[in-house]
Amino acid sequence: MVKDDTRAIDRLRPYGFDPVALERFRIRARDEGIVTEQIAVEPLAPEESVLLPALGSSQRNALIREGAGALRAGQTGVVILAGGMATRFGGVVKAVVQVAEGRTFLELAIASVRALEARSRVTIPVFVMTSFATDALVRAHIGERDLAPASVFPQGASLRLTPEGELFREADGSLSPYATGHGDLPAAMRKSGHLEAFRKAGGRWLVLVNVDNLGASIDPSIVALHRQHGQPITVEAVRAQPGDFGGVIARLGGRAQIVEGLRLPRGFDRSAFPFFNTNTFVVSAEELAEEIDLPYHRVVKVVDGREAIQFERLVGELTGALGTKILEVPREGPDARFLPVKEPQELARRLPNLLERLQVLHSKEPQAP
Repeated sequence: MVKDDTRAIDRLRPYGFDPVALERFRIRARDEGIVTEQIAVEPLAPEESVLLPALGSSQRNALIREGAGALRAGQTGVVILAGGMATRFGGVVKAVVQVAEGRTFLELAIASVRALEARSRVTIPVFVMTSFATDALVRAHIGERDLAPASVFPQGASLRLTPEGELFREADGSLSPYATGHGDLPAAMRKSGHLEAFRKAGGRWLVLVNVDNLGASIDPSIVALHRQHGQPITVEAVRAQPGDFGGVIARLGGRAQIVEGLRLPRGFDRSAFPFFNTNTFVVSAEELAEEIDLPYHRVVKVVDGREAIQFERLVGELTGALGTKILEVPREGPDARFLPVKEPQELARRLPNLLERLQVLHSKEPQAP
């Protein structure tokens, strides 16, 4: 390594860079190649999923009242996932991109929580997971936009490798760091001390949402359903549509779980698997406090026109370790909970639906009698 390499690594250490893990990754990058697991998945059993009652129905209103009680008891918090590499949205940190009326993704996500606080007369802890690529800007943005209180902590980081297991270098000769995935959440939140503090204050459940999915926010009715079924995780899912890309929600090893696309055999037939994962969850804080060994997956990226290998873990794979209930939620309309925005052109296309949904989420009027 050269002197500049040492400085680059030192900058990553506050973000959980692990040289021992990097050595394991180097061996795997060289020896594994791209190997697809031959796994056998099955469709869900009927009892493994439940439908969210329609907004305005008596059943939904009853759930809202029950869930509001859990909020008033200080038992539920929100984690906003705002990490990653700031590369998919025109090379900028998506959390601070303006969406509508000068308000940003992160600002709107937190505003949804604050509106629910006003409706329910409660305080809801907000946590934001960043990465080395987004942390400084997100922290500054929270201060500039007066979005506090929000507790910020970073996910992990490592260095990209060549297929031969050597350190990958970008066109200028520098090392190529990357964030190691939102599956870092349990370990990163424990390391930060925020999880322990949340639990000591009476916190029992955390709602996990992506910063770019403004349809998803904490919903008392979903908190109530989570409490009722008693499983450690509730996964929000929508009906799959053509063009959806990624894994499936299925039974594997006798357990309902998210099976990521990179684990599925080539040519896998998705027709028997109707649900698509929204990456929105309710998770038991008690379970997150335990050591859960989520696997790192070998992922191939193209950087400067060359193959680069990185190893990532995914938060959805908590479902492979913990009991899970699948909750079907709306994909369209004022109650839509899956409105992801991955690219700038998608924001323009989705904006009318987003504004309709945000009007509901940001209302301070009670949603149930």
